[in-house]
Amino acid sequence: MFRRRVELHPLQKLRESLWPRIGWIRASQYIWRRVWRLTGSPHTIAIGVAAGAFTAFTPFLGFHIMSAIVIAWVLRGNLIAAAFGTLVGNPLSYPPIWIATYDVGNWILGMSGRTHVNFSELLMSHKAFDMILPVLVPMAVGSLPLGIAGAVVTYFIVKTAVAAYQLRRREQLEARVLARMTERDAMNDENDEQE
Repeated sequence: MFRRRVELHPLQKLRESLWPRIGWIRASQYIWRRVWRLTGSPHTIAIGVAAGAFTAFTPFLGFHIMSAIVIAWVLRGNLIAAAFGTLVGNPLSYPPIWIATYDVGNWILGMSGRTHVNFSELLMSHKAFDMILPVLVPMAVGSLPLGIAGAVVTYFIVKTAVAAYQLRRREQLEARVLARMTERDAMNDENDEQE
């Protein structure tokens, strides 16, 4: 369903993930239209997207989709919508999210200032975990209130949008059925007159 007809080279995939060929606005419009068209109630779809948005605030890259699906499953949300919701975290939004979660986490923990991490030293060190922990703990703590706030906002936006889309879609389908029935009745009347 989501596969390309012509498979991209790995470098092209990397480029597309950082800067889509169709642009970020068009790519985000495509994703949100896919969310609106999911089957299910607006509530379950919104719960799924909100679960994904919550996990996008956590610093545990690589586990976002899996944890979003688990949270959506526990809350009885749409699992596919949860995967889509993780796209709240993207290359454009991660830097401000990470800075905000780090600062909020430091504030909650009562720590001041930013910890300086030398990444080249971190990669070569046998104490990498000890060096990353002072950054990871505040980010994890700060991600909780920011993630909850982001999930609540996302829930209401998505629920409203999905409900409006489904209502409009239902009205369009009813209008088509009514038009077909009217056309069929007109054809039957015409056939009756010919007989």
